[in-house]
Amino acid sequence: MKRNISLRHFRSFVAVANTGSFTVAASQLFLTQSSLTATIQQFEEAVGVKLFDRSTRRVVMTQEAARFKPEAERILSQFDGAVSDLEALSQGRQGHVRIAVVASVTNYFLGDAIAAFRQAYPKITFSLHDAGSEQVEKMIANGDIDFAISTSHHGFDDLVYTPLFEDRYGVICAASYPYAQGSRPLKWADLDPAEYVGFTEDTGIGAFLRAHAGKPGFFEQQHDEVSRTSSLHAVLRSGGRYCILPSLAASSIVPPRTAGDAEPAAFVFRELSSPKLSREVCLITRRLRSLSASSELFLQYMREIISDKPVPPGVRVLGRKDRKPRQAT
Repeated sequence: MKRNISLRHFRSFVAVANTGSFTVAASQLFLTQSSLTATIQQFEEAVGVKLFDRSTRRVVMTQEAARFKPEAERILSQFDGAVSDLEALSQGRQGHVRIAVVASVTNYFLGDAIAAFRQAYPKITFSLHDAGSEQVEKMIANGDIDFAISTSHHGFDDLVYTPLFEDRYGVICAASYPYAQGSRPLKWADLDPAEYVGFTEDTGIGAFLRAHAGKPGFFEQQHDEVSRTSSLHAVLRSGGRYCILPSLAASSIVPPRTAGDAEPAAFVFRELSSPKLSREVCLITRRLRSLSASSELFLQYMREIISDKPVPPGVRVLGRKDRKPRQAT
């Protein structure tokens, strides 16, 4: 019987649930009331659950139906969105891409990818979500976004994590801070936890460092915290604090120096050792779910930019074969 359940049953169920009326729902769906009633009865018989309590005055969802309604709406939304994308692409290369990208990738790669993509597909639009890695995984699992480029937080079984690049952790601080002096990598043993600015636990950086801190008791002391790299500039510029960041994330605060730079650098990034730590940034998708046509197209551009663009020291793009990673100057 379950094989006979179709989107028609889902649409009928959602319409009745939203309106609380078979008469109104039938009108919205351009059906006769008897046809809609028969469809709901077929659905109830197929799943073995009563969906609505009916009276002469109103129609009320059962508890089972109320729990099922958000899932039914999500399935219909995904189906309608996929069909709309396919139709738009066939009619004029239109579509919509819903993604979440870790801040460092947004700053370093995403702008270039979107600029190149728009030249070929100017009618495809974007929804860009800024969220911690924990929230990003939930958004993909719930179907709220098409894919993400981020770090693993929980490592859900129903998500696929495809590594794109890895980068080394180091210390970033104002040029006036003591840790800015010297060229060799800093050691964890040299760091003062009291002056550390950390990331909240719902972020990939925060979760990773708490699990892999190279100094016993480092996170036991109370310290400042931020949830976005965009907040670090204001916290660090006074010179009394430092932070631990991956190289690519640090590049948004410490841009690569050129020979023509006359002004001294405001911030300094030094790699961290004993132990050396690296994070892995992945393409995250939902298992057994195909990407929309527009998302597939944009992902191709994103991969090409990540593969071809020079990267800061400490970053290694995975999959670059027969050549050394090009370093940003």
